[in-house]
Amino acid sequence: MTITGYAALLRGINVGGNKKVPMARLRALVEGLGHHDVTTYLQSGNVTFTAEGGEEEPLAAAIAQAVADTFGFPVDVLVRDHAYLAAVRDACPFPAAELEAKQLHVTYLSRTPDPERYAGIDRAAHVPEDFRLGDRALYLYAPDGLGRSKLAEQLARPAVQKGLIATSRNWNTVERLVELTRPAP
Repeated sequence: MTITGYAALLRGINVGGNKKVPMARLRALVEGLGHHDVTTYLQSGNVTFTAEGGEEEPLAAAIAQAVADTFGFPVDVLVRDHAYLAAVRDACPFPAAELEAKQLHVTYLSRTPDPERYAGIDRAAHVPEDFRLGDRALYLYAPDGLGRSKLAEQLARPAVQKGLIATSRNWNTVERLVELTRPAP
């Protein structure tokens, strides 16, 4: 069977003192599930690992259950393989090389959303901010950063997010996850 590199993206941990998950314990938890080459990146819920090729959803469900069992609270988890992460990076509709990492974000989604879900957002009211949809991803250009983005607020509204797991990463993290999940030569 083929060994594949994956990233598990945990939503909303270690933010504002809530849902605290120490990275050493998270690495041990993922290793305890039988995965290898486990690393964490930053404190915001990025875990990379290798495993014999498997389906993303069952891998995510196993990690989510283990986090709930270990830490006592539920956490949404998305798992994406190296090929997907690289494809999302490569498909970026914005000039990533010309922008600061804080200006460009990818929101990874549990499924490709219907564009109609975003029809109520007045894009013109948010210029120069902009967004584009991709394969289970939303690309956000926020020139003043995510924390000041009014468009990001609109995109995160419960009515827009309903039924989706969504977790955002800045461009540095997008790039780093591609590198960390790259198969060994």
